[in-house]
Amino acid sequence: MNASVLVVDDDAALCALLESGLARRGFATACATSGDAALDRLRELPFEAIVTDLQMRGMHGLELCERIVANRPDVPVIVITAFGSLQTAIAAIRAGAYDFITKPLEVDALALALERAVQHRRLGEEVKRLRGALAGQRAFDEIVGESTAMRRVQDRLARIVASDASVLVTGETGTGKEVVARALHRRSTRHAGPFVAVSCAALPAPLLESELFGHLRGAFTDAHSARSGLFVHANGGTLFLDEVGDLPIELQPKLLRALQERTVRPVGGDVEVHFDVRVVAATNRDLETCVDEGRFRRDLYFRINVLPIELPPLRARGGDVLLLAQHFLEREAARVGKQVVGLSATAAERMLAYAWPGNVRELQNCIESAVALTSYERVAVDDLPERIRRYRRSDVLIASDDPRELVTMEEVERRYVARVLEVVGGNKSLAARVLGFDRKTLHRKLERWDASARAGGRGDGAS
Repeated sequence: MNASVLVVDDDAALCALLESGLARRGFATACATSGDAALDRLRELPFEAIVTDLQMRGMHGLELCERIVANRPDVPVIVITAFGSLQTAIAAIRAGAYDFITKPLEVDALALALERAVQHRRLGEEVKRLRGALAGQRAFDEIVGESTAMRRVQDRLARIVASDASVLVTGETGTGKEVVARALHRRSTRHAGPFVAVSCAALPAPLLESELFGHLRGAFTDAHSARSGLFVHANGGTLFLDEVGDLPIELQPKLLRALQERTVRPVGGDVEVHFDVRVVAATNRDLETCVDEGRFRRDLYFRINVLPIELPPLRARGGDVLLLAQHFLEREAARVGKQVVGLSATAAERMLAYAWPGNVRELQNCIESAVALTSYERVAVDDLPERIRRYRRSDVLIASDDPRELVTMEEVERRYVARVLEVVGGNKSLAARVLGFDRKTLHRKLERWDASARAGGRGDGAS
């Protein structure tokens, strides 16, 4: 069963016989002819089970068993004895033995006992792993939220935190993608290494290429000295590629090669430089649509989308709005030294009713503004931005006879799409199926409405 076993017996011939017989049954077997030699071997190699004779010169088999159990309780011990009495069995079990086998010894019976012992050990290791995963779920305390959607996110993070595979975090602008990336880094085995973040939309292609991959002296104008890129700076840690959907198409082949080969070639150089990083990418774009439209390479999409995490919009998180608001309020009040302890009931009601197009980032900006403006211990409605005070739910039906309250068909469609997205928790693929659109059509409409909202000044705090 491909398990490593140590056989301990002062009879070298019997050791050799058991080693040969267990090897034919799939066990990787080593031998020791004394208790002291067995303890030395156990310190050197990670055996999954021990088989020891009871009667040996020097250290007795029961004493060896007791010492192994005391120092390596995760390694099961099977005792072999010629004295198949009840008293011997009791003594072996009291010493911590997993099982005992009597002579004359049958290798098949020993192999069966070893299989059970190894499976028992591996089950114990799996239980410990699951306990660690559960603790990891509770450890993402910087990701505030008790909604079902956020519990799913935290569960997902706990399950992938130990992996080194690439992660793609998707979600609308302001949903907290970098917060998730940093939390993942802090809980990973790479936490002692650097966390390096770069926006793929912030720089033109030539500068971004130099930023990511480095350059040699004289590689281009103003390259007065050599510089290692961010892949090398992040060595041993995490590289966060924000807004990866805006990565210039001409740089995508080079990024793909870097991720495949785990090496980078600086601009102007011909020597590959090795790096060891975990890549976490993030985007608010629908990359599948970008792939279909030829704006993003399909092979690169699959390379970065090994472990996907989709963050829900704030409007789909229910009462998390107030949890986040209180979290930001306490932090901001402490920072500015004001005695502000919470929200008034009416302010909380308005905040729950608001759609939060700018998501968590807009909420944070709102609370910072409210704390600065308030003169009371609790934030009041008048302390909130006007867009929140005056917000009216985007209902589709128009109940009024006043022509001034009637809207265009475009606005009716926008409200209905917003309502469907709210009901499905921001899942654009599901929303497209409900609406009867293809994914690309929905994506284009949302981009157009978002651009219109920004141009009209309705998206303050959403960027």
